[in-house]
Amino acid sequence: MDKNMKKLIIKYKKPIVITIGITILNVIFGFDARFTIINLLWLLV
Repeated sequence: MDKNMKKLIIKYKKPIVITIGITILNVIFGFDARFTIINLLWLLV
């Protein structure tokens, strides 16, 4: 892995982790549109 890719992953680590978390929770608990929208809005904050 080159340095640029590593910097990109570190820079966007939080959004990546949150997105994966949202996806896993939707799979476990069933899809909830309101929950998903609220969490996606947190990514923009």
